[in-house]
This record gives sequence, structure tokens and C-alpha cells, in this order.
Amino acid sequence: MSQADSHQPDRTAEETVAFLLALRERGIRDTALLRAMEMAPRPLFAPRRFSDLARADISLPLPCGQTMTAPGIIATMVMALKVAPRHRIFEVGTGSGYVTAVLARLGAQVISVERYRTLALAATERLATIGLANALVLPGDGLSAADVAGQRLDRILLNGTIASEFPAPLLASLNPGGVLVGAQVIGGESRLVRVTRRALPEAAPAEPGAGGQQLLEEGPEFTQEILGPVRLPPLAHGVARVL
Repeated sequence: MSQADSHQPDRTAEETVAFLLALRERGIRDTALLRAMEMAPRPLFAPRRFSDLARADISLPLPCGQTMTAPGIIATMVMALKVAPRHRIFEVGTGSGYVTAVLARLGAQVISVERYRTLALAATERLATIGLANALVLPGDGLSAADVAGQRLDRILLNGTIASEFPAPLLASLNPGGVLVGAQVIGGESRLVRVTRRALPEAAPAEPGAGGQQLLEEGPEFTQEILGPVRLPPLAHGVARVL
């Protein structure tokens, strides 16, 4: 073993520590999320020629003209999604599969849809390499009604920016209390948005002399929060005919 090889584990550990510290400096304090991002080895998902930059907080180019989102933005989006181990998540735009791996490491059941078959196949291989059986990657159009039909979802993550309104079929597939996080163009700027479907109303105690129970007053079916500016590539409709 060469002297350079003997120092590789130490250098990798130092890079991982620096990676996690950089996320904490961005305000990411969720220990489960930090652990998930540590256990999803980002260099495995980055293009080989950029593996030395995999833990830097920058976006990286992917094949098919796509982009691997910067870790800080990923952490912000996943934290906004409020993932719990029981959740069934639908992800639009698999890319390298790194975000899919992070969601799976959080214990969720993940269905990820990628419009480029080349990327979908590569992501599937990477996820299998680290033994993540709770993540499924499919080639398709995650923004279409067909690919989300019949799904009952707790969370939806859009890895990109929508120029107009979020597709109605995606919102309709959310369970009560479900959450969608993605970027939307608002006032000419890309903003990170969280949409929450109203939970089922709870039954209130019956008033004296009243027959049955009284339901709480219903509010809007969906509420929308603008979480701040974000730089994410646009999401396109349809399945790529090549690649």
C-alpha cells in the first residue's frame, strides 16, 4: 500500500466531518437528516470526474444535461418536507439518485420518477449498491396524471422548479395532512414552496342536548407557504425520447 493510500480513510473521514459541519452552519440541525446525508455516500452518486467535489456545497453537472443539486439546498428541501419513517414519498426528478437515497435512509418508502431512462437506470444501480430496498426508481413523467394515478402519498418532493401551478394530480394524490415541497416561479423568481393538504377535521365533544358530534369548521383544502428563494433547474413535462 502506498503512503497516499494509507491516508485515504483519514482524508475521507475529514471530508465527511467538514461536509456535515457545513450543513450545520447553514442551519441544518436535524440529527436524523444529517445522519441520513452522511449514510448516503454522495461521492458514489456524483459523476466520477467530479467525485472530489461531491461533498462541496455546490451543484454538479449530470449526464443528459441535468444537475445534481447542492447538498445545502437538498437539506433545506428535505427538512421542509418533514419526513417520518412511515411516510410514502413520491419524488419527481431522480437525477443521480442521491436525494432518493437520503429519503430512504430516513426510513421512508420512496417512489422516484425520472424522465431520462439513462439516469433512472444508473440511479437504480447506485441504490442497489448500498442496499436500499425501500426505494424504487421508474422512468416516466412524474408530473403527469398517469404516473401518479392511484397513489396515496404522504409526501411529494419536486427536485426542480415549476413555471406555473403545481399539477393538480399531484396535489390530489396527497393524503390528508400530506405535504408537497418544490420550487415555483412567483413574481418572476424561483421560490421554495410547501403545500399542505388539510388534515381530516377532528370530532368535537357534543354540546349538551345535541344529538351526535359536531365537526370543527373546515378551512381551505390546501395551504401554501413560501419558504424563500431557491435556485433549482426547471422541471420538464414528458419522457425524454432519447437518453
